[in-house]
Amino acid sequence: MPLQVFISEFTGTFILVLMGAGVCANVSLKGTLGSAAGWVAISFGWGLAVFSGVWVSAPSGAHLNPAVTLGLMVNPEATELAPGIPKSAATALVYVAAQFIGAFLGAVTAWLAYKKHFDEPANQGKVLGVFATGPAIRSYGWNVVSEAIGTFVLVFVIGGFGGTPHGLGPLAVGLLVVAIGLSLGGATGYAINPARDLAPRLAHAVLPIPGKGSSDWAYSWVPVFGPLAGGALGGLAVAVLL
Repeated sequence: MPLQVFISEFTGTFILVLMGAGVCANVSLKGTLGSAAGWVAISFGWGLAVFSGVWVSAPSGAHLNPAVTLGLMVNPEATELAPGIPKSAATALVYVAAQFIGAFLGAVTAWLAYKKHFDEPANQGKVLGVFATGPAIRSYGWNVVSEAIGTFVLVFVIGGFGGTPHGLGPLAVGLLVVAIGLSLGGATGYAINPARDLAPRLAHAVLPIPGKGSSDWAYSWVPVFGPLAGGALGGLAVAVLL
């Protein structure tokens, strides 16, 4: 079972970040066919990336996000991390490890897909934004609040899907991520997922990208702490309110 969980979460998170970082590259880097398509394209691209990742990681419950895993861990009414997978700290660590490794390799693969564009000098100021989030206005405390609110909505609403007949399956989660991006994402770029931000940021740090500049490690704790706090609050709210 741990191996099945690992493969499922790894595969789903790999697809999620490959396609999510890919839409950021397509929109942000000069000379691509999607250059300057804007925030709406990025929001829909990430939503469809989540839809795709969820679709291929059903065996593990498609967490794809340490904040979602944490939300289930702190929910006293949840006895399983996915159907047939009992809740335990050891299993949760398998989830998180798979998510971070999948996210790292997804970011590396997105770089390979746009390698020639990353090499262009005109793109160097936009490179980090392909891999990791950054705030529109840097204010660490309020940036944490923004990330926590967005992730709370993610975990809380996903918690409600199980009790609401809708028939949308993975598309429901994808549409939720689009909605969060369009409504709450403009302040920080809505990481709402520690693996989605920290692992690609590490990829940015180690990849041989000419003139790439800083990986902004001073900000890197915000899209980790904020989503974890929001995910924990969302999980508790599911137990109390739903």
